[in-house]
Amino acid sequence: MQKMIITGGSLDDSRMALELASTNNDLFCTVGCHPTRCSEFDEHGAESYLVELIKLACSSEKVVAVGEFGLDYDRTHFCAPDVQRKYFERQFDLVDAAKKPLFLHCRNSADDFARIVRANRDRFSTGVVHSFDGSWEQAKNFIDMDLYIGINGCSLKTAENLEVVKKIPSERLMIETDCPYCDIKPTHAGYKFVQTTFETRKKERFEEGKQVKGRNEPQNIVQVLEVMAGCRDEDIDQLADTLYENTERVFFKSLR
Repeated sequence: MQKMIITGGSLDDSRMALELASTNNDLFCTVGCHPTRCSEFDEHGAESYLVELIKLACSSEKVVAVGEFGLDYDRTHFCAPDVQRKYFERQFDLVDAAKKPLFLHCRNSADDFARIVRANRDRFSTGVVHSFDGSWEQAKNFIDMDLYIGINGCSLKTAENLEVVKKIPSERLMIETDCPYCDIKPTHAGYKFVQTTFETRKKERFEEGKQVKGRNEPQNIVQVLEVMAGCRDEDIDQLADTLYENTERVFFKSLR
């Protein structure tokens, strides 16, 4: 692992992500507002909130994408769908200003999500729909808009999920952990392909070199790779190289 992207989910999150990314040459970040946090626009004043996001996104080469932004209809108790849609679209002003690829969130909202992205297609070059767990038809629709499909443990839960992953062209795939969430559990359909495991300890008994039990961690990306390669019946090293090149091309092209 040569680079790591820390995801910003709000203005404060994005500030902290950039601060952390600035401590290490291998760390980078995104700037944006997660759909479940979009009520913050109204709470803090939509115009000033957006201006601060723009300032932050344009302030450093450490910021490699706009996001995480999009729609989440599974968690509307955090933010109403109409508010999510309003500020999903509004954040394309952030995309205009920052001129960076998209780091997108789509949960149980594919139709509205695709409609908004397509309406703003001339405002971005490319990006990734991360933590994808939708259908092949949805994936194909996103790929047709020059987007990549991000796969993590949440993308590998069911046999249907694995069938979708098998169909996505390797040149349109990305890999992620979304840690500390989205680990691959023994109940997941993809777990049968996991070959690498790590020792864990309870948080109260933390030990250097051991994972914290119940927390997904960056090194678990190898498990996602093993499941992807296994279900696709693909050479793991070749797939890893392709995923790496895809990520470099989208997020780090300007830094090469």
